[in-house]
Amino acid sequence: MTKSKILFLFIISLFSTFSFAQNEKEYREEFTLKIPVDSVQFYQQEVQKSKYFVKEGVLQIFPGENLFIETETDGNKITAMKIVKENLNPEKTIEIKFYQTTDGRKHEQMMLEVKNPFDKELNYDAMMYIVGHKDWIKTSIIPIKPKLMNFEMWNDVIITLVLSNWRIK
Repeated sequence: MTKSKILFLFIISLFSTFSFAQNEKEYREEFTLKIPVDSVQFYQQEVQKSKYFVKEGVLQIFPGENLFIETETDGNKITAMKIVKENLNPEKTIEIKFYQTTDGRKHEQMMLEVKNPFDKELNYDAMMYIVGHKDWIKTSIIPIKPKLMNFEMWNDVIITLVLSNWRIK
């Protein structure tokens, strides 16, 4: 192989590594969370720049966030998870959308959409922190069938969710 071919392959290798690393998104930017509670009151909080994964495999998500979670798996075990800007690998990327529906300025419900990219069932645990409470509350989650999307709905005004214990069955 000539020196120019080796140099060309080396440059392409560096470029592709740099491009994929640029797709990673470890931190959310700071923002003001403002969600309607009823037709008169709003809940407002300044959310500081923070990691999406507060610990390994423990995701915190706020209303209004749409996330792509690229995974690495070994059989039925998820071995690594990271937030990415774009879904470049749909066969191994979980898509999550968390939002509030309203009627005018009045809260209706909170919704969590999770798309399972795997050929097997996807499960996880969830805890919510809601307006008016001082403690985290465990909530039940329906397992997501292979290659399908699941919708979770709550009547509570949820400030944030923590999703953990991700597993494939």
